[in-house]
Amino acid sequence: MRYTFLISLIIFVACNNNEQTNTTTNVDTLKTIPETLQVTKPAEPEPPLPKIYANKRFKDVTVERIGQDTFVIRGQGQIFEANFNWVVEDGHNELKKGFEMTDAGAPEWGKFEFTITVQKQRQHSTLTLILFESSAKDGSRQYELPITLY
Repeated sequence: MRYTFLISLIIFVACNNNEQTNTTTNVDTLKTIPETLQVTKPAEPEPPLPKIYANKRFKDVTVERIGQDTFVIRGQGQIFEANFNWVVEDGHNELKKGFEMTDAGAPEWGKFEFTITVQKQRQHSTLTLILFESSAKDGSRQYELPITLY
């Protein structure tokens, strides 16, 4: 009986020593890991490139928002007599319309730049700018280029 107790005590002490050794090893390992890791900041996302719109009569068209309801539109057009029209719609109504000129008429590609200010009538509507050339025959819209403003 005495030997059984002594053997049990030795096994118990040996198990406790083994656990302490593992714990010490784990603690030492945890202490060294942060020193070997190099923490780096995630790269900041690059600003998105502006969307460029084009069709058969307009190319390199970009829209820059410079105010809450103000936009600068730039691009090139190959337009008969350098004159083109635009309209801003909300899906139901024409909110604003006008015309602009390029600095050269067709067959050349003329540059243009203009600013518009337009407000939504309905909060959840989407404003779309449409650039187009008017038909010399009947005044209908040709070569429409739709651009979502906001």
